[in-house]
Amino acid sequence: MANIALTLARPRDAQFIAQMSRDLVEAGLHWSWKPARVHTHIRSSESNVVIAKEHGHLAGFAIMQFYDEHAHLNLLAVDPVYRRAGLGRRLVEWQEDTARAGGIFCVNLEVRANNTGARAFYRSLGYREAHRIPGYYHGREDAIRMTHDLTRKKEGELHA
Repeated sequence: MANIALTLARPRDAQFIAQMSRDLVEAGLHWSWKPARVHTHIRSSESNVVIAKEHGHLAGFAIMQFYDEHAHLNLLAVDPVYRRAGLGRRLVEWQEDTARAGGIFCVNLEVRANNTGARAFYRSLGYREAHRIPGYYHGREDAIRMTHDLTRKKEGELHA
């Protein structure tokens, strides 16, 4: 983990991010985060695409989109080789810090309802399950909308 650098994505990273999304996030669904869509978010001033690389290998990424009152974590993926080492947490925290810096204190996301591991991961970061969205994933799978109030301190964190 010590050699993994987090940086903003560049247009040349779009293909690798899209492939990782297809294989790890969108597996079994219609592939919607193709390179052109990822590229659009990399170039947009209203999105932030952060990547994690180790020796040129894409270990993970996170895409967040910013609105007036909230941010939306569109995608998060970590290569299975790098899971359970805190990389997903680092990627999400980078995005949350960016939201706070922009004066945004609410983050929303959707996760597959049957992905209990991802739901537990987000809960550990302070997200709460808001509601179920039937057929969210192309009418095939339900999603759970999760939200995080960034003004609230995490459990065990001291107030300054």
